[in-house]
Amino acid sequence: MSESKKNISEAVFRNILAWLASMMVIVPLVLIIINAFKSDGETLSMTMALPKVWNFTNFGTVIEKGKLIRSFLNSLLYAGVSTIITIMFASMAAYVFSRRRTKGFSALYMFVILGMVIPVNYVSLTKVMQMTHLNNTSIGIILLYVAMQTPFSVFLIYGFVSKLPVELDEAAVIDGCTPAVLFFKIILPLLKPALVTAGVLCFLNTWNEFTMPLYFLNSSDKWPMTLAIYNFFGQYETNWNLICADVILTCAPVIIMYLVCQKYIVGGQTAGAVKG
Repeated sequence: MSESKKNISEAVFRNILAWLASMMVIVPLVLIIINAFKSDGETLSMTMALPKVWNFTNFGTVIEKGKLIRSFLNSLLYAGVSTIITIMFASMAAYVFSRRRTKGFSALYMFVILGMVIPVNYVSLTKVMQMTHLNNTSIGIILLYVAMQTPFSVFLIYGFVSKLPVELDEAAVIDGCTPAVLFFKIILPLLKPALVTAGVLCFLNTWNEFTMPLYFLNSSDKWPMTLAIYNFFGQYETNWNLICADVILTCAPVIIMYLVCQKYIVGGQTAGAVKG
């Protein structure tokens, strides 16, 4: 009986901790959503009270004054193109590293994934961007995103590729497949769960990136949505209703993308865990 009471107490305690952790995430989100529909005067106190009149015009004002359409297209360009390039190169690199387990390739693999933990030296990087004339260009910021996201993408896809049997490669070679046909026709379709997982995470990280465009995009016409919020906050720092509406419009695309691809993310994280 005492053991049963102990298990119940532990379950209650874990549930309380889970609820507290959830509230830390949910309360700020609900606060932003509610205040996005209030008037200027109602948002001065930033409370959880429902608005007296639901002002949907706040979103139209933000889109117009914050120039969010242009910023949205910029973010979509940077995140979309960099994600496609990153996933393509990362999948090819992960496949080669997983099939060639020599000391040289193992050392190269460790060198690549070290990019996940080594901090960025912005002084040297700025000098390189200036010398290559990539500073304040769309191509430059996309290449920076690719360089930032490649190490983690290689690491994630590598674990999945390692679970694919080598017999697939041998059978394809016997049938006369070239290395390109082997990878793109046989291996790449099998990597769909891992590719979607890496792609979504890469897209989310690049969409939410703030430091890189702040340093390397001087023109406001090239700013993504993260910098648009920063600029909008500086102009309308007292209009919390507009700021909350701006935050919602910026976060909405990545939230929708995550919800749509959620099953692939879970599948990509667990696929290949059991070798069969």
